[in-house]
Amino acid sequence: MLNTYFRVIVGIMVLLSVVLTVYVNPNWMWFTVFIGVNLIQSAFTKWCLLETILVKLGIKKEASGCSIK
Repeated sequence: MLNTYFRVIVGIMVLLSVVLTVYVNPNWMWFTVFIGVNLIQSAFTKWCLLETILVKLGIKKEASGCSIK
């Protein structure tokens, strides 16, 4: 369940940053860059702030990760 919430939230943030870049100010592209850098960092460190926040909000971690059912 955590994986699903994580993907939805990150997807919304990326789409929101693109919309803000196009319609508000090109500097919002830095928000997209931040999201990408955070995803890369979390791949190497196995730590992500969003995951920590979601766990503290009571979202349960999956037992098997991204396995196909």
